[in-house]
Amino acid sequence: MSDHVSRKDFVAIIGTATAAVAVPTAAGAAAVPAPAGMAPMEMAANTAQPGGMAPLGNEPEAYTYFTEPEATFIEAAVERLIPTDDHGPGARSAGVAFFIDQQLLGAFGTAAKTYRGGPWGVGTPMQGYQLRQTPAEVYRQGIAATEAYCNKTYQSRFAELTAAQQDDVLKGLDAGTIKFDIVPAKTFFEMLLQNTVEGFFADPQYGGNRNKAGWKLIGFPGVAAYYADKITDYNKAYNVTPVSIADVQQGLPVAEGHQLMHHMAMENAKRLDEVNQ
Repeated sequence: MSDHVSRKDFVAIIGTATAAVAVPTAAGAAAVPAPAGMAPMEMAANTAQPGGMAPLGNEPEAYTYFTEPEATFIEAAVERLIPTDDHGPGARSAGVAFFIDQQLLGAFGTAAKTYRGGPWGVGTPMQGYQLRQTPAEVYRQGIAATEAYCNKTYQSRFAELTAAQQDDVLKGLDAGTIKFDIVPAKTFFEMLLQNTVEGFFADPQYGGNRNKAGWKLIGFPGVAAYYADKITDYNKAYNVTPVSIADVQQGLPVAEGHQLMHHMAMENAKRLDEVNQ
């Protein structure tokens, strides 16, 4: 990557497209109750506003797939992919590691919607996913193999390396110059990168994008989807506080720019209730 484009700037560019997708590729597992010392995910207010849905629980998060060493690796790796800088929080603070953990427990991690009957060939880029392992297994084996490489090369765990050394390891995985016996290193890196971007820009209900950090970085308004009254506002920035799915469901106050969207969402929900009765 060019030195003239920072890593965060690059993520902001691709995130503009990613955030426009309501549900990311990996998202599908519901968030469940962060290890000790980890900041809890920003939750909506416990008291729903009139007309809103009953509030959900406000339990602390906890890793349910990653072991402690694996979680330590993932937290360090995602932070190097989307680091904290002058633009705002990085992937670790945004809860991306927790997002990935939750996805690996669901349909994505278990490859529930993927044909897995073989044969297991190398395949071509046009053939899509070809591995025998599920994504959850790719992560487990990829993390273990990366840590083994770090111990052999640097006599240290990945999380304890310098930022420059961590970057060298990630670049080696990306380029395929680091070789693993069980799972392709490049495949592991590409999955990690894709899921990191997804977790940084997905709706906060999936466990990442805490405090809507990813949306604020690129100016994404969230679930608002009505802009007819803005079409003729040429050369004017559309600046509103991002609104999440939980904000709408719980009837929390939203900025003026979201009021119509919020009204439409509540009206649609009302019509669905009438149809189902």
